[in-house]
Amino acid sequence: MSAQPPEPITSLNDPRAIQILSTEHWSLLTNRSLAYNEAFVRGGMFLTFLGTSFVALALLAQAMSFGPAFLTLAGIILAFDLVIGLTTYGRIIGANSDDLRALHGMARIRHAYTQAAPIVTPYFTSATHDDIDAVTTAYGSVDDRGIGTILYALTTSAGMIGLISAMVGGVLAGVLGLIMGVSDGLAPWIGLGGGVLVFLALVAWTTSAIPREQANLPVLFPTPEGAGADTGDDGM
Repeated sequence: MSAQPPEPITSLNDPRAIQILSTEHWSLLTNRSLAYNEAFVRGGMFLTFLGTSFVALALLAQAMSFGPAFLTLAGIILAFDLVIGLTTYGRIIGANSDDLRALHGMARIRHAYTQAAPIVTPYFTSATHDDIDAVTTAYGSVDDRGIGTILYALTTSAGMIGLISAMVGGVLAGVLGLIMGVSDGLAPWIGLGGGVLVFLALVAWTTSAIPREQANLPVLFPTPEGAGADTGDDGM
């Protein structure tokens, strides 16, 4: 006698539904952990490479003095540093996007928990709705206008790597200016302008990438009008 196939799940009150949701929840938590680890590792690799290259330049400067040959070599090394910094920044932005998608998925799962067991709703400190305002409360309370957003962005891993990359770009611009024969007094201003341009380019890239990523997260369970925003995080 053949075994009867299990009946399909038709309600969130079915224990199998909760088990499936819990498994997916833990999978998303793992994805968040991997995204954080990759961001930290990539940032650390960039800083290690940058520090090593600066030490190498210091040793070369002692042996070669600050002549044209040294400036050419410094320009090549700084160009490599800038490329690695920009690619590191891009990967950290990608890891942040992965983290946002995981938060979005977990907010949906918590909403299912509140539907299956409404009594637990007051005990959740994390988002239980999947609109972007609710999901991003996991990153803390941030002034979403003006200087507050900028200051918060600069305190993140991506902001730090972006600032350092802009500094490298500025130094590279100054060195290229010296190679081209500009005066010693003008080279620092060229470096400053180059650093500002790199920083503004990264800001423009980030401010265009984030809304695109947020637009790719469909909202199925928005926060009801008049309700307070979800707050909290998952302890990650």
